[in-house]
Order: sequence, then structure tokens, then C-alpha cells
Amino acid sequence: MKVIALAGPTASGKTAAAMALAQAHGAEIISVDSALVYRGMDIGTAKPSPEERAAAPHHLIDIRDPLHAYSAAEFASDAARVVGEINARGKLALLVGGTMLYFKALFEGLDAMPAADPQVRSELEAQGALQGWPAMHAELARIDPVTAARLAPNDAQRIQRALEVFRISGQPLSSFHALQQRTPSAWSGVPLFALEPADRAWLHQRIAERFSAMLAAGFIDEVKALRARGDLNADLPSMRCVGYRQAWEILDAHEARAPGTPFPVGLLRDRGIFATRQLAKRQLTWLRSMPQRRVIACDSPDALNELLAQVKALV
Repeated sequence: MKVIALAGPTASGKTAAAMALAQAHGAEIISVDSALVYRGMDIGTAKPSPEERAAAPHHLIDIRDPLHAYSAAEFASDAARVVGEINARGKLALLVGGTMLYFKALFEGLDAMPAADPQVRSELEAQGALQGWPAMHAELARIDPVTAARLAPNDAQRIQRALEVFRISGQPLSSFHALQQRTPSAWSGVPLFALEPADRAWLHQRIAERFSAMLAAGFIDEVKALRARGDLNADLPSMRCVGYRQAWEILDAHEARAPGTPFPVGLLRDRGIFATRQLAKRQLTWLRSMPQRRVIACDSPDALNELLAQVKALV
């Protein structure tokens, strides 16, 4: 395969780097992003602009309605197909994004966890509504302390899935995540470049500037339009994306207030920036667990030139 992978935390400069690489090598870009798959979610996901998408072919963007989930397994299958199509055209494929689970699904494969069971899931939803998710988290801590330790007590979606796996299989979710002997993947030799800041403050500043720019571009109106559809809710994977989740919660609270109450834009900005910083921290932790990565200091003035030079040497 003719493939280069480029990963990094949010706001690390992946889009600009991908465009430069695409222009330099006539490459096509495959999005490795669990939020960009959703249609109608453009501002809050920092989706590539129409001009950027016209300048270089982009794939796996706007392929799913926000009502419907998109899994890592689906991504791995779709990415393999698209890479084959791009290579068949004699082009280089660029895998670019920050959803590290998707990269893991490609490079390492996915653990053979049991499929979802609608009946078990429905029972857990009812139990969670009755007892509250902190109580469900306490139940998870008894049967799977390893998984419970990494989940927040109100993370309903992931707590539910962990309890579902246990009830279906009798095994804790953490046992499926244990390291196993795997057949070497066809993707194991794909070069992975990681945009990582030497100074975390640099990234935090960019995150703050980008979230403010999203608000100025109409992010609140975008979320209002999604809410106005009437078929979406805060528990859907699409609406749990960073920024959208915070906006949805604040809009809920605001609508319960007296008419004419000013919308708390500052509160949304603060919560959105905080949540995005937490996401970036998780992304960097994932990246550092990938031994094959080649680090580019994205806060270096020479970052783009260094990346271009290293990729040129490979291609």
C-alpha cells in the first residue's frame, strides 16, 4: 500500500499539514475523525472548508447522518476500501486525523468483543434511568474495576457498554482489551507521523482561539439547528462530540430560564475549551502508546518543512 498516516491532538495543525502533503504529492486525504463523518456538523468539528476539499480529494467526511452511529470497525473496513481505490488510481493515500481508536483499529485490529444486544441494552437504560449512572458506575467497579477506573461516573454510554459486555459474555470489558498475540497487520508498516507540541501551553492557546472562532462562525446556531430536527438527543454518539455536548447541555438549561435571558456564551466558551483540552490530553496519551510513531514538534517554526522533508524521503 502507498499510505502515510498523520495523527495529532485537536488544533495541532493537521489540516494545514495534510493540505501541504496532498499538494506536494498529488495525494488524496482520508479523514480519521469520528466527528467529521456526520453531516450538518461543520463548524464545531472544524471540518475542512469547501475550498480545501476542492483543492484535494477528501474521503470519509459527511458519510453518516447524526442520528446513526459509526463504529471503529466500520471505519477500518471503509478505510481499507478507500485506500485500495486511491492506490488503484496511482495516488498516495493520506490517513489524517485525531481519532486514535480508528488508528488502533487499522494498525492493531479490534478485540473480539460481543456485539450489542438490544434487549440487554434496553434493560440497562431502564436501570440507569431509575438508579442513576453513578450507581451503575459503582456496579461496574465491583465487576470490572479496571474499566471503571478510567470512566467518569456519569459517562452513561461507556458504562452501559461495559456492563452490557459483562452481562452477555460473563467477562469484564478489560479482559477483551488485554494484550493478545495478533497476526501482524498489513498496516503495521505504514509510517505514522505524530504532530505533538513540545510546549503544551502552545496547544492550549490554539484550542482557545479555535473555539472562539467557532463561536464567531455560528456554532451555537448550528447546534440549535440540529436540536430543531427533533429526532436527535444528547446521548447519541454524534451529540457527545466535544463542543456539541457542552452546547446541548447549556441550551437545555437556557431554555428552562425566563424568556429574554441572555445566552451564556462565556460559559459555553469556558466549558468547550476545557473539554477540548481534556480531549487533546487523551489524544496525546494514545499517541505516546504507539511505538511506531515519528514525532514532529508541531509548535516548532520548522514543523511543516520537517514533515514535508521526512515524507519526501519516504515517498
